[in-house]
Amino acid sequence: MSKGRLEAFSDGVIAIIITVMVLQLVPPSGSTPEDLVRLWPSFASYLLSFVLLGIYWSNHHHLLQVSRTVNGAVLWANLHLLFWLSLFPFGTAWVGTSRFSPFPVAAYGAVLLLAAIAYFILVQALIRAPGQAPELATAVGRDVKGSISPILYAVAIPLALVLPAAAIALYALVAVIWIVPDRRMERVLRA
Repeated sequence: MSKGRLEAFSDGVIAIIITVMVLQLVPPSGSTPEDLVRLWPSFASYLLSFVLLGIYWSNHHHLLQVSRTVNGAVLWANLHLLFWLSLFPFGTAWVGTSRFSPFPVAAYGAVLLLAAIAYFILVQALIRAPGQAPELATAVGRDVKGSISPILYAVAIPLALVLPAAAIALYALVAVIWIVPDRRMERVLRA
């Protein structure tokens, strides 16, 4: 499989995930502004998940742009990542409808942590793929943001059981850390 097919497939899956998430936003039963305001937990969880999915999509795109080749290990690693991303709609809906209850917030964090681990596995599989551009390993480098994110998720999961708002703040902090596009890949692409 060419990397173009892998990227197109992944783009399609991520687009479907976002579509499923937005379809879970149920309009209020009433017609007043107060009815709409009561939906803020669902919208807030959707917004966070949308941003995180956008970050994955953007970084996945950059990663494949720098890559020269894919192999079977890369295909399975990519499917592994897409599996965890496909659980975002479930976690998002549960967090929103539970109004940020402790266990749903912790479960959502587990999905975020497992997606971050899956992304790391994908990066490593790409770096090790035969015939890979050496620039990929150089661009990835130490990957400080990629190391910090799972740590923050791992801290937030047990924290969610006692302080769900603090856990959500840590999930949002990861998004803030990643919101700036990954310049490492862009530098390699320009060179």
